[in-house]
Amino acid sequence: MVAKYIDTNFDQFFDKYNNILIKSESYVTKRQSIKLLGEVLLDRQFYEIMTRYVESGDNLKLIMWQLKDDRKMVQYEAFHVFKIFAANPNKSPDVKRLLTMNRQRLLDFLPNFLADRTEDDQFSDEKSYLIKQIKLLPQTPSQQSRNASQESSR
Repeated sequence: MVAKYIDTNFDQFFDKYNNILIKSESYVTKRQSIKLLGEVLLDRQFYEIMTRYVESGDNLKLIMWQLKDDRKMVQYEAFHVFKIFAANPNKSPDVKRLLTMNRQRLLDFLPNFLADRTEDDQFSDEKSYLIKQIKLLPQTPSQQSRNASQESSR
């Protein structure tokens, strides 16, 4: 029932969710909203919503800003949403472009991201996997469009 409602009201729902809850000044509201978003996007019942959400470059930008929040748990929850964008094998052109434009910054940022979480093996494994995925991205957006045009001409 909830998945159907969100799917039907997708733009209105996420406009409010992102702008009121995720951009909230309240630590608890922000952290719990990002955590809930991650849980919803990974729930099988919300697959269609997840695919729509991760197609948006604006949603990716919002989550990338949360990775830089000065509160570690907000960063941690944002990481779990970010990995859905970065690990998606069917990235939208907008998401590919943003990740490619920020490729080097992400490669500089991620190795030291939450480096004190040494006891969390799953987090370390996921972070390593994302770094590998980002390294596979083209180094420049123009390289990406050249590669795409070469593939489409085959």
